[in-house]
Amino acid sequence: MRVLSGLPTSQLRVVPRVRWSATNRWRPRPSTLVVLLAGLWLFGTGEALLVASHLGNTPWTVLAQGVSRHTPLSIGAATFAISLVVLLAWIPLRERPGFGTIANAVVIAVAIDAMLRVLPHPDSTVGRLAEVLAAIVSIGIGSGLYLTTWLGPGPRDGWMTGLARRTHIPIATVRLSIELSALVSGWLLGGRVGLGTVVFALSIGYAVSLAMTTVGHFATAR
Repeated sequence: MRVLSGLPTSQLRVVPRVRWSATNRWRPRPSTLVVLLAGLWLFGTGEALLVASHLGNTPWTVLAQGVSRHTPLSIGAATFAISLVVLLAWIPLRERPGFGTIANAVVIAVAIDAMLRVLPHPDSTVGRLAEVLAAIVSIGIGSGLYLTTWLGPGPRDGWMTGLARRTHIPIATVRLSIELSALVSGWLLGGRVGLGTVVFALSIGYAVSLAMTTVGHFATAR
């Protein structure tokens, strides 16, 4: 089933179904599992690159930090609590979890820890900005791969795809709105915002949409 219908990247509203897309969200084929793990590892690598740049964390980490300032929760615990709230937001959107939803939490966490041990921590502003850009590219490609497995998105990506599907608003626009909302909310609560945070929030929606569009053009199921 072809779902792109010639739409430009900025107008993509649904996740493409491609050759490796699963038909059962809980029973991935070996090829689908490989794409899922590769995509999630790239996603985690992108998160690690942003941390290593020391130019700010993702908007959701800013939000978690802000929440932790006003509650007894640590940043990690606040992140978990926010994820639960986002999962509850799936209910009216009728978004369904799957094997990929669970793998999302596990693989990305492992990838962040592993990659932070080997990634450089540049001192120059140019080097740090290069890591921010690399982070956006890595997360965009990783999202494009793992979402097209159709094994279930992570909490925030599920909110993105669910809203796009139900409202018919392009994925890039939905993701931009979500990231900016998280960033502003976190900043108002006292979370730290850096240049990398702003660049990430403004560009990640288009990067994810571009990656899915590209994957869809080259690997669309016939």
